[in-house]
Amino acid sequence: MSYTITTKHVWYNEEKIIVKMYFFEGIPFTFDEMPDGHLYDRDLVAEANKNKSYEIEDVYKGSNYMIMESMHPCFDMVEISNAKDLPEDLIPFYDEEDFMG
Repeated sequence: MSYTITTKHVWYNEEKIIVKMYFFEGIPFTFDEMPDGHLYDRDLVAEANKNKSYEIEDVYKGSNYMIMESMHPCFDMVEISNAKDLPEDLIPFYDEEDFMG
């Protein structure tokens, strides 16, 4: 079975910052921080406003669930249909075949 990674720009940490949140089949599991000055980007703020905001507990719970199920893309070899959408830090753990679909 192949799984899907999606991303959204969302408010995080009591809506203090916007992050690029990564979801594994809809479960948040990690995020990338945005560069300094990101809150001045009106399009980015508008996108984040359309999405649910998240706290560290949400990422913690999602990650822990996936670890318990041995399905966390950071720690387990999981077949992902769109591996190229993983965080850049994880891409070296997946080989070229993972990017061929």
